[in-house]
Order: sequence, then C-alpha cells, then structure tokens
Amino acid sequence: SGLIGRSWAMVFAAGGFKVKLYDIAQQQLTSALENIRKQMKELEESGFLKGTLSADEQLALISVCTDLKAAVEGATFIQECTPENLELKKKIFGQLDLIVDDNAILSSSTSCLLPSKLFTGLKHVKQCIVSHPVNPPYFVPLVEIVPHPETDPSTTERTYALMKKVGQSPVKLNREIEGFVLNRLQYAVISEAWRLVGEGVISPTDLDLVMSDGLGMRYAFIGPLETMHLNAEGISNYCERYREGMRLVLNTFGPVPEFSGEIGQKINQAMSEKVPVDPKHLGARREWRDECLCGLAKLKKQMKSN
Repeated sequence: SGLIGRSWAMVFAAGGFKVKLYDIAQQQLTSALENIRKQMKELEESGFLKGTLSADEQLALISVCTDLKAAVEGATFIQECTPENLELKKKIFGQLDLIVDDNAILSSSTSCLLPSKLFTGLKHVKQCIVSHPVNPPYFVPLVEIVPHPETDPSTTERTYALMKKVGQSPVKLNREIEGFVLNRLQYAVISEAWRLVGEGVISPTDLDLVMSDGLGMRYAFIGPLETMHLNAEGISNYCERYREGMRLVLNTFGPVPEFSGEIGQKINQAMSEKVPVDPKHLGARREWRDECLCGLAKLKKQMKSN
C-alpha cells in the first residue's frame, strides 16, 4: 500500500472494480486510505478525477486487509507492489501460489526483474505476468505487459483487456528482456545526458530543458519512430537522408557511465538548487508534476476525441 499500490488502487476503483488493499501493518493501510481519500477529493474538485463514479463512490470500492488469504479471496486479478527486491517478491508469489485458484491472474509491478526470475517453479506460472506501470500509474497510463515464457496467452489477453478497461495504455512485449522497453529507452537517454554534462557540453539544468521544451514536446504525443516518419517523406526517406549522420553521431557515444563521483556531485548540486532535497520541497514539486500530467492527459484525451 505504498505509492505504487495506492495509485493502482485508485486506477482500479476509477474503473469501477472492488479493490482490497493489502499490507502487513494496519497503520500503513490507515495512512494509505487517508492519502487516497485526500487525492481523490482534490482530483474531483479540480475536474481531474478519472472514471464515471464520484470520489465517494470510488472510495467505497476500496477496503483494506492485513491477512493475505482474506485479501485475495474471490479476486480475479492480483497486483503485487512490494519493494524492488527479488527475494521479497518471490516470497510473496510463493505464498500467493498456495492460496489462489486456477483463474486469478498474478501480476507484478516490477520495473526490472524478469518474469523468469520471479515466477519460474510456481504451479500457477501460466497465470503469472508482469504489468509494469510508470510512476505514478494514476497519472501516466502506460503499462508494459511482459509474459513469463510459460505464461498462457489468455493471461496476457485478459491483462491487456483489463488495463484498457480501467483507462490505462497497455503494450505487449513478445518476450522478456532486461529493463523491458520503457527503462531501456529511459536509460539510453539518461546515459547520454550524464555523458554530455560530464564532458562539459551543457549544464544539468539546460540538459533537462532540451528534453522538456524540445524532444519531450513531440514525444508527449508521438514516439521516435513516427517522429522520423513525419520529419521526412516517410521513414524510409528519413533513413536515406539521415542514416550516415545518425551513425556518425552514435559512433561517438562513450561507455556506460558509473553514475557516481564528480559528475554525480555536479548534477546533484544543480538539481538540489532547483528542488531542495527535503520532504516539503520534493513533495510540492511532485504535486506540481502530477498536476501537469493531469492537464496533459486531459489535453491528449480531448485531442484524440477530435
């Protein structure tokens, strides 16, 4: 019932589903419910609440539980949101494997642990899948659906359909790969950003501006492949025009950074000057980010309907 778990609970409740939020500590659950109530009321007041139900109707769909067996009783879909720790996640799925029926889908929010490492050996492995959200899933709809080699195709299809039903934007990976797709793309950008700052080409704040007021503007609506397609007379023409230039630049990319040391200190100083590293400033900036994401999501929805 941490940040990701609370956000998932809100997503599913917005879709009209009954949700049982499980945690080992009652105080954690009490705090989570209060946080969800506060968020939903604020979203309703600002017109950004998802779904057709009111905040009170959505809140009524969410209950809490400290007993795992009771939490999953009658569940058709179970979304695990524990910390990114392989042994902890394997322990949870091992417990779930003993108590679920042959119909419930066992899904993990992991951002980088491979399904083969999480689910291999479980008797319900055909019902297991990774549904990797983008943090926070309530405001960013993408979900990467990643099957285990033994996952039944119907599990993938049911998960995909559920995510569409609750308003998310699911994508299917045909096979597992380290980092899935989102983080592979993200890490490629982060890696080059780190090198550019480290080599003194640009300041950390200006680097972020290149993304937020440059690439990010169009990537909010179209991806890199369609960008190529539209920036020439189709993607084949783009490759004809820019192939050599792209290869020339890509061949100058350096090794994978260590993400520490002097460059790390330089970037940390710049980011800390912009947003001081304390709960008050970080929390306020996250709220601002989420408001921006809400507005962007609303704009995208309007534009798609046009």
